Parts: sequence; C-alpha cells; structure tokens
Amino acid sequence: MGAGIMKKASGGGRRRRRGGAQPMSEINITPFVDVMLVLLIIFMVAAPLMTVGVPVELPKTQASALPADEEEPLTVTITAEGVVMIQNSDTNEAELVEKLQAIAAERTSDRIYLRADGSNNWDRVAQVMGLLNAGGFSNIGLVTDIATAPGGAQE
Repeated sequence: MGAGIMKKASGGGRRRRRGGAQPMSEINITPFVDVMLVLLIIFMVAAPLMTVGVPVELPKTQASALPADEEEPLTVTITAEGVVMIQNSDTNEAELVEKLQAIAAERTSDRIYLRADGSNNWDRVAQVMGLLNAGGFSNIGLVTDIATAPGGAQE
C-alpha cells in the first residue's frame, strides 16, 4: 500500500546495473486521509443516534442547557403513561434505586438526568425525585426543552 519497489532510471532502459531495484522510502498518505474522512463522516452521522430514545414531550422552559459530561448521561425517564425507565429499559419503582446504585458504582459521574413527559402530574415527578434522593442520589438534573418566544424565535 505504501512502500514498494522503485526501479532506477538507466541510460536507455536497456542496461541494468547490479542492485537496480531499491525500496521506495515514501509513504502514500492519500489512502490514510480517505479512510479518516470516511470514519469522520460515519461518526458525525451516528453520534446523534446514540442518545436515549424514549419519546417524551418535555416541558418548555427558559432554563439554559446543562453542561455535557464525558460519559453517556444516566437518565431516568417518566413516560406519559407513568412508566419509569432507566435509559431505555422499563423498571418498577421498587427496583429503581437498587438498579441505579449498581449502575452508579461503575460510573465516575454521580449526576442523574430526570426526563418526564409534560403530561405527568408534578406529584408523580416529585415521587420519583424523592425515591432518587432517598437512595442517595442528590445530583439530579431536570431535562426540559428550550421554550420559543411567541414570534417563533428562541430566546
């Protein structure tokens, strides 16, 4: 791919000297750049697809975005039907704290993002937050969408 054999130029191409073939000492960088650009495009397309995919209608607020962590955020989601989920898997409230403690033991960040469908009662959200707090999780971030101004522009 990169190194090959390069023949020495001789007088008329008829006579060959001894040891006429020498290894080529140049590296062809073009295939490397091509592969890196393809990988870059693949990761740019795939990165947005790696977010948590539980569909909820988040409430709109004026709050600013939370800072991004190095690792994938640990999310607890409350769907419109009231089902509690950790990442993409269903769980019941009795096992919620136990499962989160097992997951948190393997993570560096103690932050948990709580996503709740806007149609949920505040009581339901407060109950889940209380469970998380009672389980020792005090770094809880509420996830919302950014509200748009009445004219349609974001503030």
